[in-house]
Amino acid sequence: MLKVGIYGASGYTGQELLRLLGRHPEVDVVALTSRKFNGVPVSDVFPVFEGLTDRKFMDASPHEVAGLCDVVFLALPHGVSMEAVPLFLEAGKKVIDLSADFRLRDINIYEQWYRKHIVPDLIKEAVYGLPELYRDDVKAAKLVANPGCYPTGVILGLAPLLKKRWIDITSIIVDSKSGVSGAGREPQIGTLFCEVDEGFKAYKINQHRHIPEMEQELGLLAGSDVKISFAPHLLPVNRGILNTIYATLQKSVSTAALIDFYKEFYKDEKFVRIYKVGAFPNISSVKGSNYCDIGLTIDSRTKRVIIVSTIDNLVKGAAGQAIQNMNLMCGFREDTGLDLVSLFP
Repeated sequence: MLKVGIYGASGYTGQELLRLLGRHPEVDVVALTSRKFNGVPVSDVFPVFEGLTDRKFMDASPHEVAGLCDVVFLALPHGVSMEAVPLFLEAGKKVIDLSADFRLRDINIYEQWYRKHIVPDLIKEAVYGLPELYRDDVKAAKLVANPGCYPTGVILGLAPLLKKRWIDITSIIVDSKSGVSGAGREPQIGTLFCEVDEGFKAYKINQHRHIPEMEQELGLLAGSDVKISFAPHLLPVNRGILNTIYATLQKSVSTAALIDFYKEFYKDEKFVRIYKVGAFPNISSVKGSNYCDIGLTIDSRTKRVIIVSTIDNLVKGAAGQAIQNMNLMCGFREDTGLDLVSLFP
């Protein structure tokens, strides 16, 4: 059995990792860290695990956790992961980091949007963990930078068109809506029940930290710099992200032909589902699953393509994709432990 640790396990992402890894036939979760809940049974913090595990959270150093594990998931805040990653790598462990600390290839851009990076030399060793685009690199990686939740759905939604250069790369507009769990488990006034319930608001328009990550990966697909307009919104729901993406077409193509093209592009991808003509995804159709669902149409009046992509922000947008990467890194079948039907209703 592969011995796995979750470093920073008391947040929503840590809980989701434990939920999914608990049903993984090749994995034994041996370390769950939390300074706040040191010594507290996991089921006291997350009652969903009552009777399923007797493990307790531990306040342990990276060195201590490295002595217990083969693979470590880092579910730490941005700027904190970079302190632990070198220690795990020096101990010969495979690391999957769910923060943004190793996603951006340009150190200057990282420091512009986040903070000073203390181990910039490790950035070149990190593989951006979007399996549908970087599968072979992930298989050989020791350090994987798990993508952000917004970027995952946006990149998968645009990748085929950018690779074919069928759209004007200066015309991309991304309108996204996320559930409240995307803000994390720490209390914040903006995510309190009374602040969110029966509301729907935009936030951090053109200021969100996922913008440089999306532009980096979209630019690599396009073969040139890409700038997007990005407007995220907060939905009064627990889970889910729905992206509506607009771009100007440079090729004459029907909606049916475009959908056929997407189906061919993603034909070998277990976790990308392309909808038929006239159908568009709902966040309720991916809840609790590792799927990215995509619907497409062409507005012939404006010569724009409209792409709708949706994921569960805690699964394909975080923990599920991290496990998908672990499976590749460790030689397991890619969907091991992730063959989940979405929860509905």
